[in-house]
Amino acid sequence: MAGPLADDFGREVTGVRISLTDRCNFDCVYCHNEGLGDTRGPMEPSESEMSADDVVRFLEVVEGYGVDAVKFTGGEPMLRQDLEEIIERTPDSMEVSMTTNGTFLPGRAADLKAAGLDRVNVSQDALDPGDFAEVTKSGAYEKVLEGVKAAVDAGLDPVKLNMVVFTHTAGYVEEMVEHVADNEGLQLQLIQYMPELTGKPEWNVDIGRVHDWLAEKADRVEHREMHDRRRYFVGEDSDDDTGGMVEIVDPVENEDFCANCGRVRVTHEGYLKGCLNRNDDLRSMGEMTREEIAETFEEVVANRVPYYGEYLVEGEDGGYELNEKYLGTPPAAD
Repeated sequence: MAGPLADDFGREVTGVRISLTDRCNFDCVYCHNEGLGDTRGPMEPSESEMSADDVVRFLEVVEGYGVDAVKFTGGEPMLRQDLEEIIERTPDSMEVSMTTNGTFLPGRAADLKAAGLDRVNVSQDALDPGDFAEVTKSGAYEKVLEGVKAAVDAGLDPVKLNMVVFTHTAGYVEEMVEHVADNEGLQLQLIQYMPELTGKPEWNVDIGRVHDWLAEKADRVEHREMHDRRRYFVGEDSDDDTGGMVEIVDPVENEDFCANCGRVRVTHEGYLKGCLNRNDDLRSMGEMTREEIAETFEEVVANRVPYYGEYLVEGEDGGYELNEKYLGTPPAAD
């Protein structure tokens, strides 16, 4: 096995994030579908989705380049009825994780664990059913809670709850922090809202204020080398000896975050992209032969940009514009 590929900025690619479908049973108001925008169509699977064989072949190829972690996403990846098969066939050398809205975890969490899933992130933006429905356009609040419990019971813990922080949810952060502090097996991942992907800059909030608030509330703070993140541990001095960990994912205008990025993304249709926030660098893997996969993977790693904040710049009207400096990448093949 060769060592990991490094881009021109010295970043080794050791992880991949694979969208298994763009279908979803939620319609979250902030969704950017892995940076592709709202491409969702009918709930029935389309022929354009990569097959299980395609996904496994890709993973087997990039394993040879030192990739040791894969995260399966969507849309909602659990709409794939062959998800357990894909996980079971994933190379043993890889850590396997998944991001889901949790509604299909009851009844499947144990099977996913048995297939080889190591951990799971569940999207949960509020603790009140009405607030949850407003953000997700779904009435599945109770099902999500069942799914989180099923994941913990199956040993997929710690279960990370993903919460996007923007104007609709900023008021829910405090109770969500208390929730993970009071419930064993849970962690909270606060995700910075990305206005340049959703087209609603007015929904943005100052994530620095959330950092400051957590720093005051936390019993201790740890620095995580990956992405230069900080981990805030809260409630550890409570009488019941519980406590929770909160982490903020804040890539917007964060050079340190991008400087430590070691992940390449794969769309549900079999395109590779070097950055969540770019779509002009999409590269097709064609018929997905091993040779085409290897060639495309090498090209995508070689063409990664140093910092997406230099690629997308804020214009005079407050919106985001493309920086002409990074528009030399050829368009994706048909």
